[in-house]
Amino acid sequence: MDEQYITREMVRQTVEFHGHSCPGLAFGIRVAEQVVRRFGTSDDEELVAVVENDMCAVDAIQFLTGCTFGKGNLLFLDYGKNVYSFYRRATGSGIRIAVRPDIGCLHDEQLQALMRRKASRGLDVDEQRLLAERRERRRQRIMEAPADELFRIREIPGPVPRRARVMESLVCASCGEPVMESRTRRLFGRTLCIPCFDAEERRI
Repeated sequence: MDEQYITREMVRQTVEFHGHSCPGLAFGIRVAEQVVRRFGTSDDEELVAVVENDMCAVDAIQFLTGCTFGKGNLLFLDYGKNVYSFYRRATGSGIRIAVRPDIGCLHDEQLQALMRRKASRGLDVDEQRLLAERRERRRQRIMEAPADELFRIREIPGPVPRRARVMESLVCASCGEPVMESRTRRLFGRTLCIPCFDAEERRI
């Protein structure tokens, strides 16, 4: 990791924000390092992130790049892929960062076996300790590996995702709760929120 862009103190703060240190968060830190190197950080909405998973890495990306759900410059695509795209509005330039499918420094058959065992029958105390040790070793390798060993990074063209828009809220005719106009559904002339629409459609 290049401390010119992400310092040890920034890493510490990221772990504190996320709640624990883990390999997934380490990937997010390393992704953010590449983004800050190219584009800097986002004080407002000039930098836009499009993430294709909702895992630990995204917390690091939010904290270190300034792209957040609340500002509307962090967009989530539920694809389940370790892929992250970033755009700088001022220039229209963008990059796509994809985690390599087979990272040599992370090959650890023992870790994979422990993860499978944990999912199937659980782990005893010694196995839990060993799993923690192997995960920490993986985290350290991620933090120390050259970026081109971890990621495939390529330039991507626009269009840059549009800015977040403030929209009117309408009241759901079923539950009575306000809902963003663009997220409403119409059923038999009634304006419904998505959960109420789904529930009523199932009853038809």
